[in-house]
Amino acid sequence: MTLQAAGRNAAGPLAARAWPRWLTAEHPLPWLLPMAAMLLSCGIYPLLYSVWLSFQDRSRITRQYEFAGLKQWQAAFADERLWHSLGVTCTYTVIALALQLVLGMALALLLDSDRRGYALGRALMTLPLVVPPAVTGMMFLLMQDGQFGVLNYYLVHLGLIDVSQPMLGNPQTALAGLMLADLWQWTPFMVLIFLAGLRALPKEPFEAAAIDGASALQQFRHLTLPMLGPVIAIAVLIRGVDLFRIYDYVYVMTGGGPGTTTETMSFYAGRVFGVANFPYAATLSLITLIVLNIGVTLFMRLARVRL
Repeated sequence: MTLQAAGRNAAGPLAARAWPRWLTAEHPLPWLLPMAAMLLSCGIYPLLYSVWLSFQDRSRITRQYEFAGLKQWQAAFADERLWHSLGVTCTYTVIALALQLVLGMALALLLDSDRRGYALGRALMTLPLVVPPAVTGMMFLLMQDGQFGVLNYYLVHLGLIDVSQPMLGNPQTALAGLMLADLWQWTPFMVLIFLAGLRALPKEPFEAAAIDGASALQQFRHLTLPMLGPVIAIAVLIRGVDLFRIYDYVYVMTGGGPGTTTETMSFYAGRVFGVANFPYAATLSLITLIVLNIGVTLFMRLARVRL
């Protein structure tokens, strides 16, 4: 018997005795355990704790919790401020998502070329995505300042806003000021997704349509949009969820003001949490989660999205 064969015979039984099969690399369990532990500790446990907290009441004197039944839920459904924040959130989500969808598709069509310089343009599209949202919010807050903001200066001279009311200080335009920051930062995300979808489309249907005399608009309407349908649905789903839980721009730029004009559901829950009303804040967060899940489910059924 050779030395290598003897080594294999000696190491084989030892390895088999030392490690059960479910702990070896051939079994999926060792690879799933870290992710399962992270999901339990960072996802499921906080969710269950929030559910438990929403049925409690906290004494501000003793700081002790006691079971309160549906008290927090009843207070939430009777809270006019919650319904106002829901309206603000839905308005912001729908308008910002529609603008990002249209602008993202237009820019993706413009950048879908192999000519010189277009690759650089596609690379520059990624720059806003690496900027933290809080930094973006601060940048647009300074740009829309009533005294020295460059964006506010041009909007006043174009007659779009009044000089006495900066964009973020006017209840009628404050939400639009938040959308500008969101559009600048996240429209490139839509562009990159649509570009990837456009690059993956087959060329044969477009060549056949061109031979038949179809115009560029007809090709876009009858070929590009239908074939990009799944890509568009996924992009809308991802951005819609992110827009619905907006918090950073509101916190940095407006603080929910003027008044409660730009107060979203997430920001309202954060305000309640800031005054140590943890049971009610947990209830507001759960309502936000429920509304978001209902919206996502309806959209996935209507768009026939499969994840």
